Amino acid sequence: MLDTLLQPLERVQQALFESLVQPALFHLGLMHLAEDAFVGVTWLLAGVLQLVIIVTLFRALEAWRPVEPVTDRAAIRTDIVYSLIHRLGLFRVAMFFTVDAVATEVLASQLRWLGWQPWQPDQLWPGVTDLPWVSLLIYLVLFDCVDYWLHRGQHGFRRWWQLHALHHSQRQMTRWSDNRNHLLDDVFRDAAFVSVALLLGVGPGQFVAIVALTQLLESLSHANVKLHFGPVLGRVLVSPAYHRLHHAIGVGHESHGPGSLGGHNFAVLFPVWDIVFRTARFDFTWEATGIRDQLPGEGARDYGQGFWRQQWLGLKRFIQPAA
Repeated sequence: MLDTLLQPLERVQQALFESLVQPALFHLGLMHLAEDAFVGVTWLLAGVLQLVIIVTLFRALEAWRPVEPVTDRAAIRTDIVYSLIHRLGLFRVAMFFTVDAVATEVLASQLRWLGWQPWQPDQLWPGVTDLPWVSLLIYLVLFDCVDYWLHRGQHGFRRWWQLHALHHSQRQMTRWSDNRNHLLDDVFRDAAFVSVALLLGVGPGQFVAIVALTQLLESLSHANVKLHFGPVLGRVLVSPAYHRLHHAIGVGHESHGPGSLGGHNFAVLFPVWDIVFRTARFDFTWEATGIRDQLPGEGARDYGQGFWRQQWLGLKRFIQPAA
């Protein structure tokens, strides 16, 4: 079934690579990058497919039962810029030539020296590799566990929080809010994911599928829609209601009083991690989102209104975090 669904995408990928990318690489003398460029086309197509779903299905959901009216259109336009950078593979290309390349070379060489063999957990059970959906689900669960602890770190370490705070500073959460992150924060997270992929032996195509599915579901969980998945499914998959509570002022970040680090509902895809590690809350209310110190009576801190100012202020906070 998975192969049948992917066949049209693979044909488009092949045609795009052979008609545009490969000739360009040949003329530029960069044919040694052909394999990586082919994966880059995969990122591009996966991103385009995500954007189509975001501007159609997720837009319809937000129009159906919005949590609140959107009043700050400029903030949403900035979030769209973040989404385009990430979903069209621009960030991935930059990472490939910088952090990913270094991490891959250094870590891979060290692993070879130690005689490490990739774990490949999907091969621990006979026949699983013949069931692509099951194999993909296994890796999604493993990467989601990693993502949960990375997210806990973003909220648990004060200096890291100064970067992640940019994501939480959006007062108008919509389907575009997922990628509203400081680029340095994304570098840390991406380097961790690449390292885990190397340790597990995840193939490039499978890694693209894992990231693309995760991003798409994150876009849904950030959507401005009154939607939860009920008492059963809601404990299996993160819903917009579940994740909005994570972004609620005084809840998603402050779990032990004003100014404290911590929070609730850190899970990205599967709430099981919050349930197991006791950070889950299911008392769904449609609270205002943001950070307490943005409020007029709490200091009215400025997190920036445009892409470059947000990046600059985040870097300043990271270099000299508040007490």
